[in-house]
Amino acid sequence: MPAVVTDQFRILNASNFVDSLLDDTNNSYYVFLGLPNPTISSPQGPVGFGRSSDWNVNPVPSPIDNLQYISNYRDTGMFGKKITNANVRRVVKKYSWTKNARYDMYRHDYSILKNPSPNGETNLYNTNYYVMNSDYRVYVCIDNGSSGSDPKGKRSLDEPTFTDLEPTAAGSDGFIWKYLFTISPSDVIKFDSTEYVVLPNNWDTTTDTQIQNIRESGNSDINKNQIKTVYIDNAGSSAKSVYREGSHTVDILGDGKEGKALVTVSSTGVITDVIVVAGGYGYTYGIVDLGTVQLSSTIEAVNLAKLIPIIPPSKGHGYDVYKELGADKVLIYARFDDSTKDFPTDTHFSQVGIIKNPQQYSSDVLYTGSQYNSLSSVKLQDGIDISHPDNLIGVGITQSVNDGVARGYVASYDPETKVLKYFTDRSLHFINADNQTDGPSVTTQSKVLSFESSSNNIVSVNPNAAFEGSVDQTFSGISTIVDSKQINLGVEFTNGLANSEINKKTGDVIYIDNRSVVKRDLRQKEDVKIILEF
Repeated sequence: MPAVVTDQFRILNASNFVDSLLDDTNNSYYVFLGLPNPTISSPQGPVGFGRSSDWNVNPVPSPIDNLQYISNYRDTGMFGKKITNANVRRVVKKYSWTKNARYDMYRHDYSILKNPSPNGETNLYNTNYYVMNSDYRVYVCIDNGSSGSDPKGKRSLDEPTFTDLEPTAAGSDGFIWKYLFTISPSDVIKFDSTEYVVLPNNWDTTTDTQIQNIRESGNSDINKNQIKTVYIDNAGSSAKSVYREGSHTVDILGDGKEGKALVTVSSTGVITDVIVVAGGYGYTYGIVDLGTVQLSSTIEAVNLAKLIPIIPPSKGHGYDVYKELGADKVLIYARFDDSTKDFPTDTHFSQVGIIKNPQQYSSDVLYTGSQYNSLSSVKLQDGIDISHPDNLIGVGITQSVNDGVARGYVASYDPETKVLKYFTDRSLHFINADNQTDGPSVTTQSKVLSFESSSNNIVSVNPNAAFEGSVDQTFSGISTIVDSKQINLGVEFTNGLANSEINKKTGDVIYIDNRSVVKRDLRQKEDVKIILEF
């Protein structure tokens, strides 16, 4: 049977996701960066699992969505930042007001069967029926001067700038606009883009005076102002007049109440104007009662007018902007800078993701911190003698431990604090780097072991970045002194070692994006913007 997943379902899913982010204390979502070595070969030869030798040359490989890869994304993740109310917004496609452009009007009845927009769109949310002006104010087009005889309408000549609660003309170009809201300066800084308009959070509950006034003025249950315009699809025929000349106040019938319109009829019996004088309430459809305007009860169908009351979303324009503007996309923002050692600048990354509900390290308790470092760390005794720490990124390292050999990849090295950060993933333990094919060293190489606080050195397996370093077994704590300056390391060390702050086997990776390698630097900040479409 034919079926459709409706736009309202997508809007609902976007709203539910935002609510899950912001209102559900049982959930913690984080934007994370990971995979610093997408092209480096594993110590045993081929490029490792989930990587490619031409990662940056050809289009970056599309992420693979299965449980094996999801767990690997967690393994190669490095650090994350919690998503909060300040960093998530619903967004819609941006239409900036431009002089002399045509804009569609809001209509509830665009469809594939009839009443497509002048541009041929069959869905309201694909039309350009709203705009953002040069002052970041957002308006819905209530009337663009169109009619059945002129379906394209007029060109917009006057930029709307007002903040009135009721629909208003911006000038004399025939357009009527409804002001919705002004994007706050802080949201412009964080969320503005060339493609999307950001919507305020918590529209239905906020006590922000401006939004509250718009929302409450759109509640037609209280204000009896639901219907704002009536579209003249057919003005009637002048060949044989069936309507009385003059201006007539008539009822808007249907399943709502108290709607009224003023209908103007020319001397030839053609309807020239319809003005809503009472918007009423409770309508999902309306019919203009022209019975009192008809010249005779016996009229010819060919001469009849067709007037369409335009039904706003929900209770009225401005009451629910998410439904009114079709908000089925969510923009998430995160900034990674050098403000904390949790976010090392001496590293690279090639994946951006979102993870839900990771747990604390060695615990089944939900991690709820504002940020995390998911790398393991070693405080070295004497540091590493190497020309540039950047040369270490992605290098394989090993250490002889009690049960065999521990393995890892360098993710970061800070020569000032002598802290080396690393991660371990299956590339180090597959005999053939990216699969489970057997080999002569499977018994020793496939055993996953942890680095230890011991006298055994940590050794590079890459001859082009050769080094050895000993663990500073005497160091414990979260800060160190360098040149009389105390530096917070971000994680707690015990005998020279520190674990990830999260359990990397937990959490649902709900978004992953493969990118060309980005090299972090002290002089730059990464502003990450993720668009989720539902």
